Amino acid sequence: MNRLLITGGTGYLGSELVRQAPAQGWDVVATCFSQRPADTAVRYVPLDIRDEQAVARVFASFRPAAVIHTAFRQGGPDLRATTVDGTAIVARMARRASARLIHLSSDALFDGERQGAYTEQDTPRPITPYGEAKAAAERAVAEFCPRALIARTSLIYGGAEPGIHERLILDAIDGRAEVAFFTDELRCPTQVGDLAAALLELVPSDLAGILHLAGADTVSRYQFARMVAMAHGRAAERLRAGLSAESGLRRPRNCALDCGRARSLLQTRLRGVCEVLK
Repeated sequence: MNRLLITGGTGYLGSELVRQAPAQGWDVVATCFSQRPADTAVRYVPLDIRDEQAVARVFASFRPAAVIHTAFRQGGPDLRATTVDGTAIVARMARRASARLIHLSSDALFDGERQGAYTEQDTPRPITPYGEAKAAAERAVAEFCPRALIARTSLIYGGAEPGIHERLILDAIDGRAEVAFFTDELRCPTQVGDLAAALLELVPSDLAGILHLAGADTVSRYQFARMVAMAHGRAAERLRAGLSAESGLRRPRNCALDCGRARSLLQTRLRGVCEVLK
């Protein structure tokens, strides 16, 4: 049985990969930052991907045939150390072990100023610290593991429990968060089960380079928030709309991803949010 290493195995996407992969014949080893989950059906190993010797020991011990690298930090003092340096370590170890590597990246590395959707050929121009870190992580993967696949995605939602984006929306409705959802910020929300299935379909392939994997619909943050609210039976009218252009925040506005290449390659459908949330 082929062994699959999933970094960030207790995260939102990592947990879904852990749930789906065994049914496809993978012997799964998942990393967690500290405490092992109670789930005993999958082996979890505590791992700080910033620790090169610890990462080397995991690769030497478990000898994975493939790695799906989902671990990252979105902000804070560990942003670059985890998202960039940790990714570089994982990429080096994957190449040393001759393991297939799929690295998860983000639409946030674009500046959001173009008309239409971004393709895989468009040059990243990040304007936020997170976007800069994800762009640097992509460069590290390309340098240290050239045969890796870099999968860019968008807002991930739709798991058994609400994800970070859904929780923010529900908190805003309940008055636990003061936030405006922008009508001029465009994304392609991606259902977590679809994304996990697509990634697992791609593992046995030899596809390398960059591939966009996001939901089929481009919607504004505000439209997405309203759809999530209604899908949860909540009062969408309690959500506050706003304009990114008037917020004073430096954020990419149009992060739509062109996923035509993925649609031509995959059997897995990356459904649009309008279909998923109806």
